[in-house]
Amino acid sequence: MGPGGGIGGGRRGPLRPELHRRRTARCARPTQSDLALVCRPWTSASPRPKVNAYCTVAAKTALADARKATSAVTRRSARLGPLHGVPVSIKDLTPTRGIRTTWGSKIYEHHVPTEDGLVVERLRAAGAIVIGKTNTPEFGAGGNTRNAVFGPTLNPWNLALTCGGSTGGGAVALATGMAPLAQGSDLGGSLRIPASFCGVVGLRPSPGLVPVWPHPLAWDSYGVQGPMARTVEDVALMLAAIAGPDARSPISYAVDTRAFTAAVKRPSARGLRIAWGGDLGVTPVDDEVLGIARNAMAVFRKVGARISDEHPDLDGVNDVVLISRGARMVGLHEEKLAKWRDVMQEHLVRNIDYGLELTAANIGRCERQRSVLSSRFREFFGRHDVIATPTTAVPPFPVEAWYPTKINGQPVANYISWVMLTYAFTVVGLPAISIPCGFTRDGLPVGLQLAGRWRDEATVLRAAAAFESAAPWADRRPPVVA
Repeated sequence: MGPGGGIGGGRRGPLRPELHRRRTARCARPTQSDLALVCRPWTSASPRPKVNAYCTVAAKTALADARKATSAVTRRSARLGPLHGVPVSIKDLTPTRGIRTTWGSKIYEHHVPTEDGLVVERLRAAGAIVIGKTNTPEFGAGGNTRNAVFGPTLNPWNLALTCGGSTGGGAVALATGMAPLAQGSDLGGSLRIPASFCGVVGLRPSPGLVPVWPHPLAWDSYGVQGPMARTVEDVALMLAAIAGPDARSPISYAVDTRAFTAAVKRPSARGLRIAWGGDLGVTPVDDEVLGIARNAMAVFRKVGARISDEHPDLDGVNDVVLISRGARMVGLHEEKLAKWRDVMQEHLVRNIDYGLELTAANIGRCERQRSVLSSRFREFFGRHDVIATPTTAVPPFPVEAWYPTKINGQPVANYISWVMLTYAFTVVGLPAISIPCGFTRDGLPVGLQLAGRWRDEATVLRAAAAFESAAPWADRRPPVVA
């Protein structure tokens, strides 16, 4: 189906250096020339629209690593990791040794870390090649990727629109062929929202599955790191490489990572109990977006899933989101205000100020309600395996706007309310993935969000891969490519 309905739309055909098109990332072995193609958009003067996916490109070190990877392939004794030679982009919130990391903030505009974040350590250990840092809003706060250091990142499906956030640069890099894998992070939807807006796949893992270090809030269960790619299989492969316990993260836990790749090898939705959650009762949803996502249930029904219409009672989730977000922002950024208030992004400062006004009673009631919501989801997943919703309440909106001000003609309450579909699963710690499910009449991607039980990434990946198999999207191309 085409625009306004199903998976059609966009350009088709091969787009190098998308490794999984020629062979899966699992066995891909790029050469130095492959990496040269990856870096070409920044090292040549070829005329093309500037989408601003990357804020820092590590072309020299990436090419050096590519030579080493190529050499290792020729040595029979070399042990090759599951991502050997595969290029990966890193979000500019994650430290990278010797590569500038700014957190999208003027405060750290020239900061160069001396060590990698844990997830980067694991990607390198698996053989991946770090090719650069992708753009993000300041400290990842917001659903539109723009900041005072590097400016906005543009949606390759329409350069006048936002790519979403906060892992917007990573999503654009994937959509345009600038990387086959992207690392990102997710608080209120930062892996899922840009995946939806750009027509790629983004998975928010359960808290602790992918350990986060360094982190000033070591016990944080709201913010996570995770994978993005153009296919569910590549997301599963990357997840397997970065998941598992580490002593530096006290909430990390042991897991059999083989379950992730096994779930997508021969995916089947037969017998899966999938609940259509619609708007979850938490936010208005654009009529066209809601209809396109709802139509995806017909695909699941066709491949043997059992579909019903139901969602848990999420009364109180808006307050939990606002209070927990404010308190978390205080923990992360309060000490910056005295010196940098006038430099930091306005909505970020407002979030911190709101958090400073909270009382212990506010936070206590928030945690009680969060526990109630968790219990409701636990009961719900006794009857269902997966819940499906639109990933976002709106299609991509103008890049100049920080957030949509109206949905179906009705005013949006604040800059958080439009992301409640994704944030609802954050507050209860459930794994959730966004996969492409169609296009609007204007040719813009629409994402379907699938969420599952606590720590049950395998079932979420299975459902997503089954949908992908029945309605493939990997050959769809935005008008703007690298």
